[in-house]
Amino acid sequence: MADLLLSNVRPWGAEPVDIEITSDRITGTRPAGETPQTPASSAVVDGQGMLALPGFINAHAHVDKSWWNQPWVSYGGEPGTQGRIAHERAERDKYAIPSVPGARAILEQFLIHGTTATRSHVDVDLGVGLRGIESVREAAAELDGAVQVEIVAFPQDGVIRRPGVLELLDAAAAAGATSIGGIDPCTIDRDPVAQLDGLFEIAERRDVGIDIHLHDGGELGGFTCDLIVDRVRRSGLHGRVNVSHGFALGELAPARQADLLDELAELGISWTTVAPVRSAPLPWRAMRDRIGLGLGTDGIRDLWSPFGDGDMLRIALAFARLHGLRTDEELSYAVELAGTRAAAFVGRDQHSLELGSRADIVLVDAQNVPDALVRVPRRDLVLAGGRVVAAGGDLQQ
Repeated sequence: MADLLLSNVRPWGAEPVDIEITSDRITGTRPAGETPQTPASSAVVDGQGMLALPGFINAHAHVDKSWWNQPWVSYGGEPGTQGRIAHERAERDKYAIPSVPGARAILEQFLIHGTTATRSHVDVDLGVGLRGIESVREAAAELDGAVQVEIVAFPQDGVIRRPGVLELLDAAAAAGATSIGGIDPCTIDRDPVAQLDGLFEIAERRDVGIDIHLHDGGELGGFTCDLIVDRVRRSGLHGRVNVSHGFALGELAPARQADLLDELAELGISWTTVAPVRSAPLPWRAMRDRIGLGLGTDGIRDLWSPFGDGDMLRIALAFARLHGLRTDEELSYAVELAGTRAAAFVGRDQHSLELGSRADIVLVDAQNVPDALVRVPRRDLVLAGGRVVAAGGDLQQ
């Protein structure tokens, strides 16, 4: 017996159907109006013929860093990665970063915008220890698991240059972080071999993944990718390593890029991007169906940048514009990257509107998927695990 019937919705713009949900799973679909009489014990939600999409997946977030819901914080500090790190470290305590209320505020924004799962990098360093991870977990628990959060223990301030951070990453992995992170092995630690040696040793011993922030561009970034490829090839981590940002991939010469893509595909090394303006477009056509590609918001109103609102549909639009997507098929692909195609980034075998998927469903008033992408309409209804968690752009308590 279904617990909830979501009636008259158009999955991916197809013909209207009724969706049956039992517990937190989709357990049946049939043409709208053909559903047998619903038992009195089942709740019914009228989808009003709206477009239905799977809940969005934010494959690269920092939910521990934001000053959302606080008074405006003016951008400050020195430019560049090193400058932003130093500024954040100097100022974060003033804004109670990290904290449970701060993380919860961002997770609530995710739900309002239809994001029901995220991979979040959470800072682990000598100043906060594992407190950020604890804050994010508590915030997710307060929302009763409406947003599934996969945690990457992230050494924002470096690994080798900060003695004790490797031990913190090891402790985070032992405590349940699904991945450990790295950052610019060449320009932050200035010892890429030592950083990668340390990360891979922990990951193999603790049976976790690796997710490395790589901002270095051009051939320096390409060289770092070569080192990562070599380490994955010699390890047991095939299919468990991700590169975040990886701007260099779009900057390499065509032949060099093609060779690297072949190696990434062979070893199951995935990629995540936040599609920032002025960055080099990724070779998405060559990556499609060969290399896992996910989209994310990165930081949202934090000490790195005042921008961001947690809307993954807006990130998908940015990806489409950066990469020159135009056709209906291409625009729909951008939306798939923000949902269905990102399942592996949060440990899911499937994430769809089909039988067996967790009932994470977003309804929008749109003609079709491309229309939803280019207009970025309000999320009229959001279901997470079979529960209505947002409606009309507001969180449902």
